[in-house]
Amino acid sequence: MSEQNQSNENANGNGTQNGADGSAKSEVEKLQAEVEKYKNDYLYLRAEFENYKRHAIKERSDLMKYAGERMAKDLLGVVDNFDRALSVEVKPETLDTFVKGVEMTSKELKNLLDKHGIKEVPSENQPFNPSLHEALGSEPSSTVPEGNIVRVFEKPYKYHDKVLRVGRVIIARPVDAN
Repeated sequence: MSEQNQSNENANGNGTQNGADGSAKSEVEKLQAEVEKYKNDYLYLRAEFENYKRHAIKERSDLMKYAGERMAKDLLGVVDNFDRALSVEVKPETLDTFVKGVEMTSKELKNLLDKHGIKEVPSENQPFNPSLHEALGSEPSSTVPEGNIVRVFEKPYKYHDKVLRVGRVIIARPVDAN
């Protein structure tokens, strides 16, 4: 009878289907496990990326917030020198020393600016450049060529290759014959 049951099961398709069902179920379970693994990997990477974004935003914010820290620390020495100069009682006999001290402090400040990429752009007797200068007016001059700068009220400065501040200048014009 077992042969007959087998032949009946084969005729009904149950015998092969049960084997296929078991195989299909194990394949489905394997695929579900793989999907679950990929889902977990995705969620882990997504969380890692969110952490990275938060960290990068904070880092960028801190860089912007504390960008001038190095310069500020260097500038404190110059401020101390100015404070010392201002605390000195200026008398006729100490005036030369006082002026020399202020000149040295000014030179120290200019060196500090240069160290941090801030450079004065020479302008006097140079041709007027609208990207570097703002003309406040013109003045007749026989010593400076027409269109060149006669006087500088505020010097132009660059921060590396970017204009930080335009200079405010007076431009030479020809002397009138009248």
